[in-house]
Amino acid sequence: MKIGYARVSTLEQNLRLQIDALKKAGCDKIYADTGVKGNAVIKPQLEELLNYAREGDTLVIWKLDRLSRSLPDLIACVRGIEKRGLEFQSLTEKLETGSPAGRLFFHVMGSLAEFERDIIEQRTREGMQAAKAAGVKMGRPNKLKDEQWQNILEMKSKGVPIAKIASVSGMTRQAIYYRLRQLQDAESNAIEVEDHAKSDNQIDLEEYLGSTNQC
Repeated sequence: MKIGYARVSTLEQNLRLQIDALKKAGCDKIYADTGVKGNAVIKPQLEELLNYAREGDTLVIWKLDRLSRSLPDLIACVRGIEKRGLEFQSLTEKLETGSPAGRLFFHVMGSLAEFERDIIEQRTREGMQAAKAAGVKMGRPNKLKDEQWQNILEMKSKGVPIAKIASVSGMTRQAIYYRLRQLQDAESNAIEVEDHAKSDNQIDLEEYLGSTNQC
């Protein structure tokens, strides 16, 4: 049994072209997602189709990008379809997993996708190694020591811009601003506690004076 799947990314787009092509290809049943993008993790009607289909059925699409716009996702999806015992066919590209040529094509695409991932990982590692060799510190920045923090406060009191302080100290501007906010909050809390203490002492003194006057 051939089961068709159609998809459009927006509600304004028309499914007619895809549905007509799927009917012409001999699809007995058609599922369609409307307003669902190609990179969506969940495609409701595609899930319904896969739940309905039985081993030996063929999932037919009008074009490969109707299943996914990402090559790795497309490969993973086709492999998932094959694991269910289903065949796969794309009309525009004239590809089908039921033929040796079609299976070879998808194996080649899978290898290319894996090769692309390996290249990206290799470039990332090489970039990190080059950065380390150039003296760039990787990972989270070290915590400021008291002496370093005092030097930063001294530079700030002299009007040195935060960007310049960050460059000289080796810290990020965000880290310096964070410590400054902590310091400001601590000072505000200390002033608040002191004001409360003064207020309490004043109340106690007034109570004492009142009690002596009564005596």
